[in-house]
Amino acid sequence: MTRTNGAIHDPWLLTPGPLTTSLTVKQAMLHDYGSRDRRFIEINRRVRERLVEIIRGRDSHECVPLQGSGTFVVEAMLVNFVPADGKVLIMINGAYGQRMQKICEYHGRSFEAMTWPENEPVDPSALDSRLAQDPTITHVAVVHCETTTGILNPLKAVADVVAAHGRSLLIDSMSAFGALEVDSRDIRFDALVASSNKCLEGVPGMGFCLAGREALEITRGNSDSLCLDLYEQWRGLENNGQWRFTPPTHCILAFDRALSEFDAEGGVAGRGARYRNNCRILVEGMRELGFETLLPDEFQAPIIVTFLMPDDPDFRFQDFYDGLSQLGYVIYPGKLTVAETFRMGCIGRLDESHMRGALEAVKAVLGR
Repeated sequence: MTRTNGAIHDPWLLTPGPLTTSLTVKQAMLHDYGSRDRRFIEINRRVRERLVEIIRGRDSHECVPLQGSGTFVVEAMLVNFVPADGKVLIMINGAYGQRMQKICEYHGRSFEAMTWPENEPVDPSALDSRLAQDPTITHVAVVHCETTTGILNPLKAVADVVAAHGRSLLIDSMSAFGALEVDSRDIRFDALVASSNKCLEGVPGMGFCLAGREALEITRGNSDSLCLDLYEQWRGLENNGQWRFTPPTHCILAFDRALSEFDAEGGVAGRGARYRNNCRILVEGMRELGFETLLPDEFQAPIIVTFLMPDDPDFRFQDFYDGLSQLGYVIYPGKLTVAETFRMGCIGRLDESHMRGALEAVKAVLGR
């Protein structure tokens, strides 16, 4: 706990998740529901419908929620939508693309990888050539916003290439969903996964898969995991409104409230506008203090910003991190091989005042 202007509060989380949440989202968890309670079943139905509405997929797509962190549902997507005789091409420019490769290795799924430096977006033209050369590739997997750096990959261009070759697209939109537009009528995909605790500002504990109905129907029997079987989870929810195994009830209550706040803010347009403003203030302010961003502005998503470590022997990251933490701001270390960096997030229940407060804290710690 920290104190700002006399008020005691939790630290402000300038991280990629978990994130700062609103008091009302936290308060939504102060209730106990049985998993078979009619009220809880109705909340599940409402949450699933609202998530499908975000991609404008009411007539074509289904929402399948799953317990666990975001990686749980990424793994579920890969082992359900890529059959044992399929082959997925993974587009990698960061740690989360690499994680998809590791998942395929664990499950024995056939895959190939195309890699780019962590500070470069994936290249749709290179993908076009690769798909033309290899007809055995059945699926393509891509990360929408690579949280490793905060780089935005050209999702629409990738989707167009995949569609032109008649292959299936799988999207990890974990850090972007809710802040960056994905319209299923314009971007064709078999499955997209995200989680409750990123740009939708719920709490951790649940991921979800938004899938084309026809694509989901043909995944029956593909999963080699009982718990990660999205098809069976979907059929159970459709049949009786219940999860197959104990659901994260309090997480879902918080998520239902978070979606109401998302709608009240103006949905993707409103949430994205606040984050873009946060990002602008943060980047401008840090540059004024002498810090350099890893990415040029045209590649930067308004999610998390990677800054280069100052080339100064007096700058020690742990001291910098500890100093900011003492002032009530939590940041993240870097995760790169190309450079020594640290990261500061723009998402969660944060606004312009928090960004300016963080900049004042950075200035104060540098002054020490």
